[in-house]
Amino acid sequence: MGFLDKLFNLNKTAEEAAPQIPAQSLIKMGRYSDNNKTLAKTQRWYDAEDLFKEKKYNESIEAFFDYLRDEEEDNVRLIKKGENQYTFEIYQGTKIVQGEINEHEVTAHVSLAGMEKGLIPVMRRLLELNYALFYSRYALHETRLCMLFDTMREGATPNKLYYGLKELAVKADKQDDLLLSDFATLKAIDDSHVIPFSDAEKEVKYKYFTFWIESTLKRIEELNQDSFSGGIAYLFLSLIYKLDFLITPEGRLLHEIEKINIQYWINKDEKTTVERNQMMKDSFQKLLQWDKTEVLKYFYRAKSTFSTNVPKQHTVIADCIKGSCENMLWYKDNKVPDIAIHILEYGLSYCQYSYSLPRPVTELFTLLMQISYYAFFEELGFQQKYYNGSDFMIPEIKRTVSGIVSLYKEKYPLLNFDVERLNFSSLLEFSTSFMRQIEEFNFESK
Repeated sequence: MGFLDKLFNLNKTAEEAAPQIPAQSLIKMGRYSDNNKTLAKTQRWYDAEDLFKEKKYNESIEAFFDYLRDEEEDNVRLIKKGENQYTFEIYQGTKIVQGEINEHEVTAHVSLAGMEKGLIPVMRRLLELNYALFYSRYALHETRLCMLFDTMREGATPNKLYYGLKELAVKADKQDDLLLSDFATLKAIDDSHVIPFSDAEKEVKYKYFTFWIESTLKRIEELNQDSFSGGIAYLFLSLIYKLDFLITPEGRLLHEIEKINIQYWINKDEKTTVERNQMMKDSFQKLLQWDKTEVLKYFYRAKSTFSTNVPKQHTVIADCIKGSCENMLWYKDNKVPDIAIHILEYGLSYCQYSYSLPRPVTELFTLLMQISYYAFFEELGFQQKYYNGSDFMIPEIKRTVSGIVSLYKEKYPLLNFDVERLNFSSLLEFSTSFMRQIEEFNFESK
């Protein structure tokens, strides 16, 4: 059962709750994060380390893969074949890492694409990419482009296994789509486990994908490009992070959106904000020219095991929220509430995009987005209503917030959210009061 199912059914009997489990519970927002382990799962990591030090290699391997496995995702499988013999599978997006363990070594491989004959540009690309790898390597096996990882069993510490398998899985998941889009002669392989969005979900997400880009570009055209350059930058950045979280594109489409984000940050010292805004504007206009069928190719859902981002101390997230709350005040005071609320949203959406956040923060952010973009969620089929553009469903919001926090009290006993401090006078005031409490979170764990 997903967290939305749990939250919608708090304090109800099974008979009362069953009809209210939303059919959309499989629609997940945002990217997978492995920064959500239970206390029991975290203990399995320590078990794996202790067992390895005791040279109980089988038990250490089993504890490690138990730590990796997310039962909700069904993303990791370890099968014992005999004494000191195992096979395993690790799911990461469009790729499945397959491996074997024997008494001497741990080996893993993943297929990227099919290549009928050697292509010098492809081989040159992989040779260059090899230099950025620490644990794995690219290779050609018969007619398949692959990535490989191996280590001696006696050197296969949990730490080395984690980072080696993560590099293998994450890099393969990213590179296969890029290789296929850049080299037309390559063939997709081993991606039958990927589940495309339903036709209905595709249509809704495509509608809002184009609508949010078009409406942002239109709003920016109404503003003075110099005096509002900071506000324009916030509009573009919050658009990027909103598309990533709510639309969750994959493959080449995701890569293009990531490139737009990089355009802003990587040129910060060389180009003015106005210049960087123009670069982002041009890139979004090009994105709108994509054929609909090309966009829909990258609307799919797949299991993951590793987060592509790393965790950060909550002080980093708190500083981002604090900064956005302060930076939006000028726009609020000068009666530009639409820009103010995007600046406010940026504070947490930037963190969601850039870092691996604790599960309660992601779930609260999802709730905030469901309130802010209620029409999008309703068209996706979400049954629970929190806001309709003018009125808040206050009891439902308070109940859901309290439910999210209570689900994680065991792991984070000092986590607290006072729902009585929420301000429901407007969407801007609500979002401010909501984010201010996340800023104050205490994630000290047991």
